[in-house]
Order: sequence, then structure tokens, then C-alpha cells
Amino acid sequence: MSKEQLAKVDAMLRLPRPQGERSVEELRAGFRALMDQMTVPDDVRTTPTTLGGRPALHVEPDGGARPGTILYFHGGGFVFGSPRTALSLTAQLVSRTGFGSYSVDYRLAPEHPFPAGLEDNVRAYRALLDSGLDASAIAFAGDSAGGGYCVTTALAARDAGLPLPAAIVAFSPGVDMTRTGESMTTKEGIDPIFTRAAVQHTGAMYLAGQDPAQPLLSPAVHADLSGFPPMLIQVGTNEILLDDSTRLAARARNAGVNVILDVTADAPHVFQAFAGGTLDEADQALDRAALFLNQHIRTP
Repeated sequence: MSKEQLAKVDAMLRLPRPQGERSVEELRAGFRALMDQMTVPDDVRTTPTTLGGRPALHVEPDGGARPGTILYFHGGGFVFGSPRTALSLTAQLVSRTGFGSYSVDYRLAPEHPFPAGLEDNVRAYRALLDSGLDASAIAFAGDSAGGGYCVTTALAARDAGLPLPAAIVAFSPGVDMTRTGESMTTKEGIDPIFTRAAVQHTGAMYLAGQDPAQPLLSPAVHADLSGFPPMLIQVGTNEILLDDSTRLAARARNAGVNVILDVTADAPHVFQAFAGGTLDEADQALDRAALFLNQHIRTP
């Protein structure tokens, strides 16, 4: 069934889209429509809240959360997405671990280019620490651009003198705004979602003319990851951002970080979103992510 499921997901992601360059609102609406199709577990509850001065979504198990917190950063190319579009992923992690989660509604480009969203995420993390939570009881998790924010938020927090979280889980992270990975070329056409032109289009909105060759924009090639917590990086082979993950993992390993690079064959970008019976690999990957979080989040 697995190969058949992968083929169905690939075909769904290749359905015809509007031709030509789409407006920001069209990009956002299209992403919402796609993510509305994903399965959200029915054993969690959500509560709108604020964190660090930004709207956020608090996701908890129906039966109450165990000690420990996942700070989640949603995907969307730094231009679209929200805690609601990422709810399937956040809720799957909450359901599998029993931890509660806060998903941050950080500011988006082009209205708010770099470093606005990053600043929001650091403030959200600081707010959790200020509430009395110990860093050892907090993990960062995120997908795509949000996976990138897991890394850059940790970098910015370290630079600000904050303690680092207990662990990082990144699904298909976007961690190279220089777009120099070989997979940007070798996976073109194999990737059913992205093209180089598409990621450069949204990336330009986030950069707003700034140099991408800096640690907080391209940590896979420019960051010093020394002292980072254990990291789990999950990625599929059918994505142009594959080398973002492989080079981030290598950089972490070379810095002495405990890192797991978890690569799933023939899977697309953020394939974990297809959990809940659509794609076996998605459920299996999330089980591994939950195990990783359970192993590293420490609570009194």
C-alpha cells in the first residue's frame, strides 16, 4: 500500500494550479485550502491565546497535558500559513506525546520581512521561560519555514543569552536562503510542490533585499551550531530542499551536536501532514518524532 499511497499523494500535489505569478492573497488562500484537507486528531482541544505579544494557538490533549511543552512554528515559505494551517501537524504531535503545544502566529512577509517573524518567535520562547517553564521542559518543532525557524530561533535565543530548548524537531526545514543546495537542481520536476522559481519568489519577499548569506537566514551553510540541543531532522527524497536538511545535519554533527537525519524515500515536502491514514510513512515518521520528544523533554 505504501507505494500506492505515495503515488496518490504525489498525484494530488500535482493537480493543475493557476498559471502565472499569483498574488500573496492567492498564495495564502491556496495553502489554506490544501491544509484544510489534512486530518486533525479528534482527541485534542484548541484554545486561542497570546504568547509574547502575538496570537497563538494552545493545543492540548483532551484528557489534560502532561508536563512539557512543544513550541511549534508553522510552515508557509515565510509568506503564508498560520497555526490553523499547521494544526494537523501540531495536533498529531500533541496526540502522540501527551505534551501541550503553543503554535505561534508570527508576522509574515512581504508585509513584515526578516527579521520580524524571527523576533516574534524569540519573544514567544522568552514568554514561556518567563512563565516559569524550564528550558529543559520545552522543545521546538516546526515544518518547512517553521522548521527553519526552529534553528534560527535557537540561534537568536542563544545570542540573547537565553537557555536553549531541550530538543528540536524539524520537518523539511528551510534553512538555506542562498538556495545553493544541489537538490535545488537535481530534484526539480521530481518535487511535486516546489520549483526553484517558486521558492525564490517567496524567498525574495522575506529577504526584502537583504543578504541571504548570514546565519539567521542560511544556517545550513553559515551558522555555528555549537551547544545546540539534540536535533531530529525529517525530510523526503522528493523535494528540492533535501540538501537543506542534509547540510544542516552535517553542520550540526561537525559542531558536536546529537543529530538524527531521518530521510524517507519518495516522500514529498512535509509529508508528515498526510498522517491519519492517508500515508503510512507520515504516521511512522510522526511516531519517531514523538519518541524523540519523549526521550529529550525533561520535566520535574
